[in-house]
Amino acid sequence: MQVNQQRLRSDIETNAEFGAVPADEGRGRTVLTGSEADRRAREFFCERLRDAGLTTRIDAVGNIVGRWEPPSADPDADPVAAGSHLDSVPEGGIFDGPLGVYAALESVRAMQDAGIEPVRPVDVVNFTEEEGQRFGGGLIGSAVAVGEMSVDAALAIEDADGIPLGDALADIGFSGDGVVDARSWDAWLELHIEQAEQLTDAGVPAGVVTSIVGLSRCDVEIAGEANHAGSTLMGERSDALAAASEFILDVERASNERAETSATAVGTVGQADVSPNAPNVIAGKTSLTLDIRDVEYASIEQIIDEARASLDRLERERPVETSLEHPWDRPPVEMSERCRDALHAAGETAGLETLDLHSGAGHDTMYLAEVTDAALLFAPSRDGISHNPREWTDWEDCADATRVLAGALASLATE
Repeated sequence: MQVNQQRLRSDIETNAEFGAVPADEGRGRTVLTGSEADRRAREFFCERLRDAGLTTRIDAVGNIVGRWEPPSADPDADPVAAGSHLDSVPEGGIFDGPLGVYAALESVRAMQDAGIEPVRPVDVVNFTEEEGQRFGGGLIGSAVAVGEMSVDAALAIEDADGIPLGDALADIGFSGDGVVDARSWDAWLELHIEQAEQLTDAGVPAGVVTSIVGLSRCDVEIAGEANHAGSTLMGERSDALAAASEFILDVERASNERAETSATAVGTVGQADVSPNAPNVIAGKTSLTLDIRDVEYASIEQIIDEARASLDRLERERPVETSLEHPWDRPPVEMSERCRDALHAAGETAGLETLDLHSGAGHDTMYLAEVTDAALLFAPSRDGISHNPREWTDWEDCADATRVLAGALASLATE
């Protein structure tokens, strides 16, 4: 099979025009779910599916599936599927998500060009709201597809302006019916940019993910007392922000210590809300988000325990009250050996080296692996930069990784 690099590049570059934003360097885009840019990206994707002879379906949460079902395929057989997402973070890059969507489509076109006769249908998928930048915490489309979230619950999620996801999808004409059932797929493959530098450092064109890190999110609140910055003496203060700074350093220390035994362990306080957030007022309350990840769940548990111990210490040593809630917890996910073998074999057949590595980010595959055989394939990321207009994967690397994806997809579809 031959992947058409120019055709793949054209699709990704055209998609990059939707939601394009000015950038001093690189190419940026902002495609939030339910926006005009999202509508245009979705319409172009559906057009490209139809051009390739795929039938298109849109489900109740806006997931888009194009199905290739040639005469050789048994319509009652469980399909194999591949894809990713088209939404982006604000001022993100052009490859995160769209590479996986259009590589899946290019894989089907490569199979068609080569005269491959699959015995299973092949689905090309775009999942709704993977990034979670407008609605909820992300992975909404795949969560519904695996039964983790109900359609009603997903459609009721509101953005910051109180607009429900259901209304936003209806406004752009992508509110369908039924549910894409990922449990019916025989296998799932996703190609994504690595967002790290292992592949570029090793000079390898494709990485086969062995496991996706577990991920926990904690909401932390530290309450002190707002007071005048000039007339409140230092010994009389209950400064929630000062206490929060100690907590953040405690989390960093605990994460560094755990990383000595598990190199992939990370802990991040990346979001803070300070109240009243005025230059001449002592902070009365600070709300933080703690993100913890590792391929070993024990690391996550240990860092959370250390975070709780830090808050207990702050309450003993400072006049503050604290709380920690743990609303989001996903254990590490192992990728399917069958699908990984198919990717490695496809790389060998194509004369391309593949490397085993883990994923520090979740992606839709995190959910899909719960209900079907699933694997995640990485393409190199220049300097490891992502969620940024400078995000870049060379076009040759895009094509090479797509060759691996196409070979594996063909193998699984013809089993």
